[in-house]
Amino acid sequence: MTVTDATFDVDALRHGIEDRSAQALLSLYDDDAEVRLVDRTSPPGNPHVLHGKQEISAFLNDVTGRDMTHQLERVVVDGDTAAYMESCRYADGTRVLATNVLDLAGGRIRRQVAVQAWDE
Repeated sequence: MTVTDATFDVDALRHGIEDRSAQALLSLYDDDAEVRLVDRTSPPGNPHVLHGKQEISAFLNDVTGRDMTHQLERVVVDGDTAAYMESCRYADGTRVLATNVLDLAGGRIRRQVAVQAWDE
């Protein structure tokens, strides 16, 4: 059996983020992926942790269903690691900036750490 490393699909990431497609984003994750979210309500010592595609799907459906815009910025992919920034704006003008670091396996997200900063 030959295993080849797949390349992370940055175009699918951009489509999922900017077109608010939870399905496109979910297709990038391993079945048993883990996402750690650090923000104003979940500090580094107690991050919000999502396990597996079911929990990640619920989160992505919530975020992509909100009345806001998303823009993918500064994507870097190097082997089994990727990082990107995402800027968001709610309809009321509130902004959110998220920095994401990904551990990849076979071109899919195995682990993600997201740190979000919000306008107050």
